[in-house]
Amino acid sequence: MANVNIKFNGKDYLLSCDDGQEESLKKLTSFLDKKYLELKSKLGNIGENKLLLITSIKLIDEHFDLKQRISEQKNKLEILSKKFKELKSLAYDYKDTKEDEIKNLNEEIENFRKSIEETSTSYENMLDKTTRSLEKIIKNAESTSKIQ
Repeated sequence: MANVNIKFNGKDYLLSCDDGQEESLKKLTSFLDKKYLELKSKLGNIGENKLLLITSIKLIDEHFDLKQRISEQKNKLEILSKKFKELKSLAYDYKDTKEDEIKNLNEEIENFRKSIEETSTSYENMLDKTTRSLEKIIKNAESTSKIQ
């Protein structure tokens, strides 16, 4: 335990605190003394006990106000967090949907490519047969015209 000399309302006090907490105790006491003196200058000399009570009430009021604001900010943060999670989920769903669409389109393109290749092959075969048939017809026509 450490001992700390502090000043409050113009009087010196010796207080004990845990080792390492001396500076924190001095800061807190300085803050309390400042609030006390502010109220004393506003309210005048209404008695030390009453002034200490009013100072305590004012500090507790500030404390509860701060806790309320923190709670409201936590609620806002939770709402934002939920909205972010919803948006993230929507983005993933959209991504998955688009990936499925791309996959389906690629399959359609591949099927179309195969169909074009088959049609091209069939067309080439048909052209080859037609060419051979025409060549036979021309050859037969030439043979027939030589005979005559």
